[in-house]
Amino acid sequence: MKIKPFKGIRPPKALVEQVSSRPYDVLNSEEAREEAAGNPKSLYHIIKPEINFAPGTDEHDPRVYDAAVEQFKLFKSNGWLVQDAKEKYYVYAQTIPAGHELLPAGAGAKTQYGLVVGAWVDDYLEGRIKKHELTRRDKEEDRMKHVRVLNANMEPVFFAYPHRDDLDAIVAEVIKNAPEYDFVAAPEGFRHTFWVIDDQAVMDRITTIFAGIPAMYIADGHHRSAAAAGVGAEKQKATGDKNAEFNYFLAVCFPDNQLNIIDYNRVVRDLNGLSEAQFLEALKEDFEIESYSATESIKDVKPKKLHNFSLYLDGKWYSLTAKAGRYKDSDPIGVLDVTISSNLILDKILGIKDLRSDKRIDFVGGIRGLGELKRRVDSGEMKMALALYPVTMQQIINIADSGNIMPPKTTWFEPKLRSGLVVHELE
Repeated sequence: MKIKPFKGIRPPKALVEQVSSRPYDVLNSEEAREEAAGNPKSLYHIIKPEINFAPGTDEHDPRVYDAAVEQFKLFKSNGWLVQDAKEKYYVYAQTIPAGHELLPAGAGAKTQYGLVVGAWVDDYLEGRIKKHELTRRDKEEDRMKHVRVLNANMEPVFFAYPHRDDLDAIVAEVIKNAPEYDFVAAPEGFRHTFWVIDDQAVMDRITTIFAGIPAMYIADGHHRSAAAAGVGAEKQKATGDKNAEFNYFLAVCFPDNQLNIIDYNRVVRDLNGLSEAQFLEALKEDFEIESYSATESIKDVKPKKLHNFSLYLDGKWYSLTAKAGRYKDSDPIGVLDVTISSNLILDKILGIKDLRSDKRIDFVGGIRGLGELKRRVDSGEMKMALALYPVTMQQIINIADSGNIMPPKTTWFEPKLRSGLVVHELE
């Protein structure tokens, strides 16, 4: 992997909580408008610039992109974002607090440590930065417009690399120093801590170690990765310059053994003409079914292992375990629980063929909990809900290495990267 330090553009320490935001794609325009209300320093004014206009304004209106440029200039002129004088690497830690529902009962706080770097565009274009999801061209083009007009990567992408003890040791030394930023962000309650690395010998060592890593994997941010690399490639082609800053884009790289992947669940509007009893009977062909008692808590009804699912139907929770021979352990796609549930339940029984376009199905990130699945069924909006066991990082690596693509709505990484801790300008 070819990486480099860069002159980050960052908020002053006293302003970081006002400037930083959630990623642009985890909330809609109205939610961003509400979170940014009364705070002109919120990064939402740049990454979701439609909030600077009347509600209902098309986020793809040319005026919206122009507003992003004006806001970026304003942030810099007001000193809300300030560029470092020297090229640097950074360490970014995210901590899930003890007792959080994402952690097992009784577990202590969990922290993951990422290195913030400039990732090389050609590593993406030539497949050394590997993806496991398809991107939608419309979403990709929206982000490319954003990068083009700002001439900057406003938000980082989230990469995983095969963990290295030597990098772990470097990070362990860096975090002995006082952090530049350290705060807990609402609404999730995760802690975000950030250190600056400005020792040249340490930076050189990091660059050298990454040069010995054969591949990195996009964990979160496939559209941002494609957009950042696409704009870099455009500038390469226009100038012929492969040494300029635009050949690199903003990434936070985490060791694969620290990452937290949570479930990505399904809710369905109808049973394809079947009664509840007929639906349960149809499931018996491919699944062992057990009923949970009404007294068991939401945490107790979560899937326990791969190939085990939790079904919520007609006010009751059920455990479904796929029978032997119904999936292919030797196939990196066939072994996935999203594949098993899609083939044996959604398609075979419910007639849902295309997860991307069928309006009868919706998806719920595990951060919302199984209580959200129950709520949407109990409200009458949905007829049934299906909770899945999370995929593993190794499954993602196996799929990316084999050149395969995961089915839609498979992975949900948490915590999400906080935007606005550092920005990368392309020139």
